Amino acid sequence: MNIIIVGAGEVGLHLAKRLSAEKHNITVLEKNPKKARYAEEHLDALVIVGSGSSVKDLNKANIGQTDVFACLTNSDEVNLLSCRFAQKLNVPYKIARIRNPEYTRPDFILSNFEMGIDLLVHPERETADAIVRLIHQSSATGVVEFKGGDIQLLGIRLEQNSPVLGKTIGELWQEHGNIAARIVAIKRKEHTLIPGGSEILVAGDQIFVICEKKLIPTVVHITGKEDVSIQNIMILGGGLVGQFVAESLEDAINVKIIESRSDKSEKIANSLKKTLVIHGDGTDVDLLATEGILNMDAFIATTGDDETNIICTLIAKHLKVPRTIALVNKTEYLPITPTIGLDAVVSKKLITVNSMLRFIRRSTIESIASIPGLDAEVIEIIPQQGSKITKSLLKNLHFRPSIILGSVTRNNKVIIPTGETQIEAGDRVVIFALQKALPDVERLFK
Repeated sequence: MNIIIVGAGEVGLHLAKRLSAEKHNITVLEKNPKKARYAEEHLDALVIVGSGSSVKDLNKANIGQTDVFACLTNSDEVNLLSCRFAQKLNVPYKIARIRNPEYTRPDFILSNFEMGIDLLVHPERETADAIVRLIHQSSATGVVEFKGGDIQLLGIRLEQNSPVLGKTIGELWQEHGNIAARIVAIKRKEHTLIPGGSEILVAGDQIFVICEKKLIPTVVHITGKEDVSIQNIMILGGGLVGQFVAESLEDAINVKIIESRSDKSEKIANSLKKTLVIHGDGTDVDLLATEGILNMDAFIATTGDDETNIICTLIAKHLKVPRTIALVNKTEYLPITPTIGLDAVVSKKLITVNSMLRFIRRSTIESIASIPGLDAEVIEIIPQQGSKITKSLLKNLHFRPSIILGSVTRNNKVIIPTGETQIEAGDRVVIFALQKALPDVERLFK
């Protein structure tokens, strides 16, 4: 496909890298010459200095031949206007990144069609939703939902006292009656493993288990974890992510927000109904102690500074807060977050890019997710009639070791596939694959 990306910020660069790796023709339009030069040096893409709000520059980027137009600048208005231009120029699919919550409300005066948009992505809202899922599933380091939430991929870190240590995966599932669940990946130190049945689990492993939602309590119990009852939460940072999390939880949970800016604190206090807003420095341990961090069940760091989020989360963990979550966006930090002791991290950049990739690939792929720190992707895909994967039993297809099938949903029944399983057209298949193996996945489902 021919794809134009307007804006070479972090999100635009990451989306361009992911799409160019799949051999799409990418054009990046960036107004800032310095950013454009950086993009040109780091991307396999045509980079043009120009603005998405200029029809002249859009024509220079050959918008008339474009299949997908994604406007990801820091200006909502530029993104909306650019998509409206793209609609008038007959681009089939338009994506806009939006930060103003007003534009995403169901009662907003303009519909998505009237704004010229096929997909409206609100990074802060989607990030907040991911954090709320982690609060509800408090033993997890990460949660990814498939099939409307019926199937979940759960990340769990194995502690020194976990009863599964020293056992092979095959022995573990045999011991528990071959429960309908599968360990599809292991993060061990800096390496991502696609495990076989003979893989032995060790302390510090971060395992990723796929199963039906109803089986999650059983899986959590098997690993020696227990969900924490969360009644009191402290949120560091009163930006949009922190506000959305508080808004989602404040009716059922006691929520405190710590915000360093006095004017922002007052504004948040007026907009949230039940959340207690405190003006102060969240890196001040004395302040945290005064505000009751020792009595908190969860601590969530959502400031715009990764280093602050990491340090404050580690302080909360040192103070024995049972559940900690940090917002971390710098890609280079993500692989080390498990090794420095962070419970769970979310990346606004990854969440935003995943949302757009789901839309762009929607012809056969239902959803796609990257997990912070893992060199792998989880894909929910529906094979079509005649796909190679439907022509034989799985054991005859000779999968690469870097690909594993996690689950198959057929007629609303979940199957954990074995070598004797044959995939049928129309099945919903969840696959875990290292990024280098993605072309092989595409060939199997073509």
